[in-house]
Amino acid sequence: MSQQKTLTLRPETGRKLRWLPNLRDAGTLIGLVVIAVVFTLSTPLFMTAHNAINILQQSSINACVALGMTLVIVAGGIDLSVGPVAALSAVITASTLHAGAPIPLALCAGIGVGLLCGFCNGALVAFAGLQPFIVTLGTLSLFRALALIYTGGNPIIGLDRGFRSLFNGTLGPLPVPVIIAGIIGLIAWFILRKMPLGEYILAVGGNEEAARIAGVPIARTKIATYMISGCVTSIAAMILIGRLGAAEPVLGNLWELDAIAAAAIGGASLMGGKGSVVGTIFGAIVLGEMRNGLTLLNVQAFYQLLATGLIIIVAMLVDRFTRGRA
Repeated sequence: MSQQKTLTLRPETGRKLRWLPNLRDAGTLIGLVVIAVVFTLSTPLFMTAHNAINILQQSSINACVALGMTLVIVAGGIDLSVGPVAALSAVITASTLHAGAPIPLALCAGIGVGLLCGFCNGALVAFAGLQPFIVTLGTLSLFRALALIYTGGNPIIGLDRGFRSLFNGTLGPLPVPVIIAGIIGLIAWFILRKMPLGEYILAVGGNEEAARIAGVPIARTKIATYMISGCVTSIAAMILIGRLGAAEPVLGNLWELDAIAAAAIGGASLMGGKGSVVGTIFGAIVLGEMRNGLTLLNVQAFYQLLATGLIIIVAMLVDRFTRGRA
């Protein structure tokens, strides 16, 4: 005689997700303000309305990728392949446009590639039992190679003007990429706050074995998070090629570093089960304003990479010493 089990998951039992600004989010916001003050005192060009919008626009691509990365991290995974996924999506979108396909079809092709790449990552993690780091390290090379092979190593230039204008326009005072990043942020919030998938993501990241006993669909949850990451990464790639007017197979270099940094700054724990949608957005803006300010001060690019690495280490140290207290 079978018994029907009722699945009840409570986010507070071993899993932490932050929705409204709390101590950690407030700390990220304070850091954002402090960095802004430092650069304002260093150069008068920093604190202007034009530069503020420029920072938001520059941060929008990383914000899109980082929000997908946050879902993966909260579920206890990692996605090192986001850069090559972006490159592969970009060249497929560009070649579809060059073949004379309408813009909606080209967009669907690019997003479809991102979803497929995410599915491959998720399936290998979920069904093959491989570690996410190893899987996505392998697909990082695989997807990059596919992009290079597909294009022969050459960029695809001369994209359709209508496609470019789609991502270069403004809605009111805000550029379209900023609006897109905001919409993706709202969707990520809705998934984690209002949908059963959000409960599953938290459960898997907090304690996978307990989630399995509770009846959580582990494999489907992992695959879903990687597919979402691939989807938003494809959208970020389209924003970039829309601005540049060209798609390169080497596009997206070190995007994974920026995305992980934004998520970590925002309070996501690489051990899983904890993250913040609001914090990730703040984190992306912190990285954006830091790079913008250093550029205005004529600081060389490799020092910006050094600063990003240090920020990740500091964020992980903060998480280590505040774990269990917030």
